[in-house]
Amino acid sequence: MTAIYVAVEDGLVVIRGRDGRWSAEPRMAGMAPRCLAADPAHPERVWCGTVAAGAWRSRDAGASWLPVGDPLSARDVSAIAVGLDEEVVYAGVDPSALWRSEDAGQRWEDLAALRHLPSAPTWSYPPRPGTSHVRWITLDPVRSGRLYVCIEAGALVRSDDGGRTWTDRAPDGPADTHTLATHADAPGRLYSAAGDGYHESYDHGATWTRSEEGLEHRYLFGLAVDPGDPDTILVSAADSYVQAHIEPFADSSLYRRAGPEPWRHAREGLPEPRGTLRPLLAANDGERGVFYSASNRGVFRSADRGVTWEPVLAPLPGRCAGLAPHAIVVTPVG
Repeated sequence: MTAIYVAVEDGLVVIRGRDGRWSAEPRMAGMAPRCLAADPAHPERVWCGTVAAGAWRSRDAGASWLPVGDPLSARDVSAIAVGLDEEVVYAGVDPSALWRSEDAGQRWEDLAALRHLPSAPTWSYPPRPGTSHVRWITLDPVRSGRLYVCIEAGALVRSDDGGRTWTDRAPDGPADTHTLATHADAPGRLYSAAGDGYHESYDHGATWTRSEEGLEHRYLFGLAVDPGDPDTILVSAADSYVQAHIEPFADSSLYRRAGPEPWRHAREGLPEPRGTLRPLLAANDGERGVFYSASNRGVFRSADRGVTWEPVLAPLPGRCAGLAPHAIVVTPVG
């Protein structure tokens, strides 16, 4: 069985499916979820960050949820990630700060060194210029304690010791990463879908290159990599923030790249780009060659490495219909 968790403005949709049959259940109504993460060692354990209500945890594949509590209880939790070491969790908040728990959320440590990086005074979120937030946290799939934190907007930074010390942003790195991925079969490789284009690094973020042949849009948001092939990548893209996020101007596309080929549109089975807001993308280690996409048009699945797509739920059910998701996570469930 597969579980799909989709966070929208007013709550969480938990979708479960087997053999092409899907069912959906609403959860966390009115909680304004913003980010999601699954425990790689225990996929039935899922985390959710919310606006003004802190972090929440489920131990039963989304059937029930409990708040983590202080010091995150009233914070805007904007990014969350679960470590290779069992019980290690990172939570990023708005305004920009990072917290770490080594006991699955019972106690938290403020990783204050992040806020003292030389680039920190320049971090700024354009709609609210006086602040910024942790947009994304990615953990190294091979080395315990190494993590990458993306600040919206202004920096992508790295720690090799669980967040206690940091390497500041690289001069040629992405400034506005929305989604950052790694791959267990490609140690050191980073994939960044950013407001300033598509970027890759092969040395843990020390240096970066841009590989954008075929991309007709350069404002990128969603990204996923095939668990079975580090060279098969999907991204979502639009011409600008406006086309990606504002409904009257919505016009967002999916692109696929396989190996050395240029980027190509991935459209077969998907709604038209016009009217589509910022598709989010996901994959999971239990389904190699399979991708998921979630947008205001619903949730879709590709079983052929992103070439063709079929609807899972389109549109999303009930009050969630037509809402643009804030996060998606997909896990295998026993």
